[in-house]
Amino acid sequence: MTFWLDALKVYGKKADFWSLYTLDERQEELTIRHGVEEPIYTTRDQGALVTVMKDGGIGYGSTQDLSENGLKQAFDKAYNWAFLFSRHSLLKNIEMPFSAHQGTYRTNKESIGEKVALSTKLSLLKEANSALLADDLIVDSSASLWSIESLSHYYNSLGSDISQEIYSIIPALSATANRNHVTQQRTLGGMRAYCQQGDFLSIVGLDLVKCAHEIRREAIELVHAPNCPTQILDVLIDSDQMMLQIHESIGHPLELDRILGDERNYAGTSFVTLDMFGSYQYGSSLLNVTFDPSIRQQFASYGYDDEGTPATKEFVIKDGLLVRPLGAKVAQKRAHMPGVANARSSSWNRPPIDRMANLNIEPGASSFDAMLASIEKGIYLKSNSSWSIDDSRNKFQFGCEWGQLIENGQLKEVVRNPNYRGISANFWRNLHMVGDLKTFRVMGTPYCGKGEPNQCIRVGHASPTCLFRNIDVFGGEQ
Repeated sequence: MTFWLDALKVYGKKADFWSLYTLDERQEELTIRHGVEEPIYTTRDQGALVTVMKDGGIGYGSTQDLSENGLKQAFDKAYNWAFLFSRHSLLKNIEMPFSAHQGTYRTNKESIGEKVALSTKLSLLKEANSALLADDLIVDSSASLWSIESLSHYYNSLGSDISQEIYSIIPALSATANRNHVTQQRTLGGMRAYCQQGDFLSIVGLDLVKCAHEIRREAIELVHAPNCPTQILDVLIDSDQMMLQIHESIGHPLELDRILGDERNYAGTSFVTLDMFGSYQYGSSLLNVTFDPSIRQQFASYGYDDEGTPATKEFVIKDGLLVRPLGAKVAQKRAHMPGVANARSSSWNRPPIDRMANLNIEPGASSFDAMLASIEKGIYLKSNSSWSIDDSRNKFQFGCEWGQLIENGQLKEVVRNPNYRGISANFWRNLHMVGDLKTFRVMGTPYCGKGEPNQCIRVGHASPTCLFRNIDVFGGEQ
């Protein structure tokens, strides 16, 4: 890479600032669908992004031609865009947002073992899929394993030199049951929610075959279950659904570029405004939310964001009070407030923008049994199946795969198609109990979309089980 940097130092002198981000990413996906092995999906994606600042304008150029000529063309493209944008730039009167850092990050070595034979992985998936299929009511099933290796480097004209090596693994199980025109699906925590950093060794303790038996049993139970009732209930929400709740009604509303209006014409705005930070009661005093890229096995852990800023744990909501947005260095300078290291890009051909990374609810002090015992009339919800939220990330309606009614502190009848709805601030203020470490699970999603052109990025969410009072619950069928 020395010749890249030597070249950029020469023709980068006419810029006020430049950076080079390179990515080499390999993916493999294995799937057994209803007893049939699907074609193995493998990809390799490699390229570079050059960022240039000139007279307050910022421009980007990307390329898969990693020769000196290819990088020069990318630089020229970025420089020309920066020059053109400087006439209308939002950054014209702010100080340089970037700085120099050197360092490395690598996925926790304890979760990375020797290369596992393809036959070993396929054998596990076949066994799990057979467990999913072990009943005539199962009409569709799938067991899959998606692995990703990402090697990235970041350099800038100020002296940054950062290397990161990240390994990710995403197992998935799904069983669909049908009985008397009723069809229900049960999955492993929703849509690939058990994603994390690591490799095949990391999921051995999950026991996919045991999980498959449980998923099949619950799918069959759901097709025999009545529809969810419509009423105001206390709601006990499992970690795998809390993940979606955090993502949609805390994560996206707190992205600083969205608050500043950058996403307004595409993905919407936010009900959060700049003057709310430091004074707005986002939820009950039990709500503590952190941006934390330091949890080594979590899906979006990293040492530095894609603009080279060191990543540290920060509270964004403390004791229910809104204290900090999810905004990286550029947005921080625009808004004149501190943020977090969350400038992230989905690949080498996309500029980094303000994104969630690991956004977590900190564990509380309540056991699952204590929360359950406190409920006179309620419902226990698991695993997201659908979501809808308005363009200001305020009013929402979410559906779950699994519902179980609660009466006088006891789990009772299973119900299908449970849904609930609310308004973000009112909902979080109804947070009544937060589960302890025994209810806390580290999860995530590979499917967070945002930006123009669109970027689908990987996000981690960890949460305990949580109890909310007086929530509007309804069934998915009339």
